[in-house]
Amino acid sequence: MALDTYERSAPPIFRQGLSTTTKLILLGLLSITLMAADHRLQISQPLRAGVALVLSPLQWLSLQPGRLWGVLGNYLSDVETARDAAVSYEAKTIAQAQRLQQVEQLSQENASLRQLLELRAQVAGPSKAVEILYDTADPYTRRVVVDRGQLAGIVMGSPAIDAAGVVGQVTRVYPLVSEVTLLTDRQQSIPVINARTGSRHLANGNPLASGGSLELKFVPSGTDMQKGDLLTTSGIDGVYPPGLHVGRISQIDRRVDASFATVLAEPTAIERGRHLLVLLPFKDWPARPVAESTPNTPPKNKAATQAPPGANSAGGKP
Repeated sequence: MALDTYERSAPPIFRQGLSTTTKLILLGLLSITLMAADHRLQISQPLRAGVALVLSPLQWLSLQPGRLWGVLGNYLSDVETARDAAVSYEAKTIAQAQRLQQVEQLSQENASLRQLLELRAQVAGPSKAVEILYDTADPYTRRVVVDRGQLAGIVMGSPAIDAAGVVGQVTRVYPLVSEVTLLTDRQQSIPVINARTGSRHLANGNPLASGGSLELKFVPSGTDMQKGDLLTTSGIDGVYPPGLHVGRISQIDRRVDASFATVLAEPTAIERGRHLLVLLPFKDWPARPVAESTPNTPPKNKAATQAPPGANSAGGKP
């Protein structure tokens, strides 16, 4: 078997042909010749065009995954950016709405304070501006806590008013805060006068009627009273100064079989704002100075004091 192999194939030492160096030189010359001919005659241009035409779909297909990935990445990035922008705009909208509400609240408080300043200038007695902090925890009373107490000069029994009228009365005083009982509390009463007729009545708080109102006690059925009549403070109790608005008549129930009518009034200034004006009790107001007589106005019987009866203005003789 080995002999047959040697007979049919010559040993490597007897092979003949071009050496590797010669082949390299020849191939290099051929490449240079083809490049020169192609540069001059453009021989390979049709071949290149055909190859480019054949490879163009393959190139397009090979580029699609990258383009699809880029489009998908841009879409996700845009969605994330839009989501962040929406969250940011929503937060800004909420902040602006909150600021707008605060501006509206501050505008209302500013208007209320301006009204209190005007009212303070109209009230002759000493007064203290207070702010309502919170309602008391007792559900069976109608009281609020204000931010001034004994250290600020608040005394027991002081009336609390606002620009619309009487709100209530100070019933408890602490060093830093005070409690104001509203007019609608069942234990609160206030003497009033009908501004139209001049009749005097006593109004008690009735928290169950119409969500909180005033009830006039012991009003005879034949009393001249109409819906819408204004009730003001009479000043006879020594607590509330006269002329402050208290409420308006909202309901009159006259019965034939009853001697007294049921009269309800709606308070004019109950739970309207956060700021109040606390006055000293009317009996503790400082007395107003007596106005002196005008120098140009002669006192009565001045002539009688200067000249005796029957005296002549010219000579002073009878």
